[in-house]
Amino acid sequence: MSQGSQNRKASEPVVVRLDATATNEARSILYHAYRNEPTFQYLFDHRRPGYDQRIRATIRELIDLYLGFEQESIGVMVDDTLVAVAFIGDPELRMNLADQFSWRIRMVLTTGFASTRRYLDYHEKIRRLLPQPLAHQLPLMGVNPKYQNRGYGRLLLKAVEKLCAENPRGSGLVLDTGNSRYLPFYESEGFRSLGKIQLGDYEDHVLFREVHADSKAAASAQN
Repeated sequence: MSQGSQNRKASEPVVVRLDATATNEARSILYHAYRNEPTFQYLFDHRRPGYDQRIRATIRELIDLYLGFEQESIGVMVDDTLVAVAFIGDPELRMNLADQFSWRIRMVLTTGFASTRRYLDYHEKIRRLLPQPLAHQLPLMGVNPKYQNRGYGRLLLKAVEKLCAENPRGSGLVLDTGNSRYLPFYESEGFRSLGKIQLGDYEDHVLFREVHADSKAAASAQN
């Protein structure tokens, strides 16, 4: 993990870039972030035994996939504790999970064929809603439950948006959520709906925030 500041006050949150040494902590944070998320509950059938194992396996395989493609990953540190993480997909990656053969095999072996098929279908539906020109994607983001409601999620999202603004190849940022209680938060950050994906009794909301030219210019001026 590379820290953004060497001299900081106790308890002051610091945004850091992550590397492989943070993998275990990131897995734990994201497991707790997505375990009760309605979209994941549908995709990985929370009523069937082994749900926790399927979520852990999916988080592990997704993190390994994005790290393998050397995608941006950042976090928030508080008192040397990683409290929030985000993995960002570059717009030029244009990842189609159906083409990731090794990843698909590992997913089938750890989560089962049905869950893997559901996840691939869900991923393809999101791809169809992506704006043109293509945007950055935020496939994984979470805050440690012990540190929620302290502003760390907003701080992390601001840092993600800044990274996107610094990259001229993207038109903005796309994320999705199956938890409607998060919609006011994302709307307050300037996100608008691209559409909904029906997943059984659940609705997954796909959201987009544009990165305007003046935002990119301002970001460049700070460097």
